[in-house]
Amino acid sequence: MASKQAASAIKPADRKKILFVASESTPFIATGGLAEVIGSLSKTLAATDRYDVRVVIPLYSDIKAEYREHFNYLGNLYVHLAWRNQYCGVFEYVQEGVTFYFIDNEFYFKRPGCYGYFDDGERFAFFCKSVLEIMPFLNFYPDVMHCHDWQAALAAIYLKTNYCFKPEYQYIRALFTIHNIEYQGRYSLDLLNDLFDIFGGYRNIVEYNNCINLMKGAIECCERFSTVSPRYAEEIKNEYYAHGLDSIIRNNEFKLTGILNGIDESYNPKTDTHIFANFSADDFSNKAICKRELQKMLNLPEKPRTPIISMVSRLVSHKGLDLVTAVIEELLQDDVQIVVLGTGDSHFEGFFRDLANRYPDKFSANIVFSGDLSRKIYSGSDIFLMPSKSEPCGLSQMIACRYGTIPVVRETGGLYDSIKPCQNGYTFANYNAHDMLYVIREACADYQNKGTWEKLMYRAATTDFSWMRSAKDYENLYLNMLKN
Repeated sequence: MASKQAASAIKPADRKKILFVASESTPFIATGGLAEVIGSLSKTLAATDRYDVRVVIPLYSDIKAEYREHFNYLGNLYVHLAWRNQYCGVFEYVQEGVTFYFIDNEFYFKRPGCYGYFDDGERFAFFCKSVLEIMPFLNFYPDVMHCHDWQAALAAIYLKTNYCFKPEYQYIRALFTIHNIEYQGRYSLDLLNDLFDIFGGYRNIVEYNNCINLMKGAIECCERFSTVSPRYAEEIKNEYYAHGLDSIIRNNEFKLTGILNGIDESYNPKTDTHIFANFSADDFSNKAICKRELQKMLNLPEKPRTPIISMVSRLVSHKGLDLVTAVIEELLQDDVQIVVLGTGDSHFEGFFRDLANRYPDKFSANIVFSGDLSRKIYSGSDIFLMPSKSEPCGLSQMIACRYGTIPVVRETGGLYDSIKPCQNGYTFANYNAHDMLYVIREACADYQNKGTWEKLMYRAATTDFSWMRSAKDYENLYLNMLKN
């Protein structure tokens, strides 16, 4: 109670101002974990009442109509980007204490989806330039501008270059978070002036390996940069994980922090409306109903004591699917059922469809993206497999834990930080198919010991993966940046 009273005593003028700059955010539009981070972290920080938290994203045409009709139009301005002079509309929406701004330009953002266009560099350069330009329009200059992934990298770069001589921008601290270092925003140096509006002595900030590298530029410009797990922060100093940026990471490691993501409270088997029956860590009895109904739904035999092993994943090689394809038929000789949900490379999609045809009583391939079905799989399966080659953080293993489904993961990135053997799951270290198979079989053997397994389920379901834990780490980072 005392802490709440202290928080409520904070005057609005004394709150630290945080601006998230990102290419997507829940609940408006999402293509992956980035959106969940923006939506969940922002509202968790805002709930403390110590921060004035605002988020800015593009106004995509795919943003849900149920939200768009409630957006408030604030006005418009024109944004200069090299020789261009582009319209920039600004819309506002307030939800759960967070003010969201949407940058409107139909030429750039009235298209299906968020990414994958030939002019993505120009689109997000305009977006980042707009973020700086709307600050005087809104009369809002943040204490910390928190930029996420390469699409927002130019906001930090512009802040420390084109805008660094303007007094009102000089006290803004910049934090850049790497959600996946594989995607760096690489472009030809020919585009430096004409497209990105970067001139003269600033070229060296973004130049790397004879091309423009926006992520490199943001790392160089920001007061701090971070990753979405402590282990990943260490891994990206290594050539194997850094996709060519390891020397830049090592040169700037004094600015580097790793903070593990959390998961939203909507992933709660006690209240989740998507699952067949609700249950909790204190009473898992209804999980048996979820398992039985999942087996019915996927046309698998109803076998209560046969472990269901599930994967909810993008079907791409770095998710460890080459390990899975190497030994899955060997695993299918055991008393197991395997469920896969996801889309991705045609090679893996075809492989799993073929398995489902050849093992209809033991394997279910669901080559779709379905949030509803994913919840049913998390709640109805017994073991969750996530053997990633690299994983900056990963949310699926945390969600599985919350539903009492025990993860089997490889010790990399956020998987290493979140899943601990004998505490809430099973792990293997080497990127080796038979090491993985050995650990899966160990989990299946333990599953048959009801007492041991129920204790493991309880520990998994009660592991603290809340955003409150992560938000405290971000608070400390923000305050440290402002102190210095």
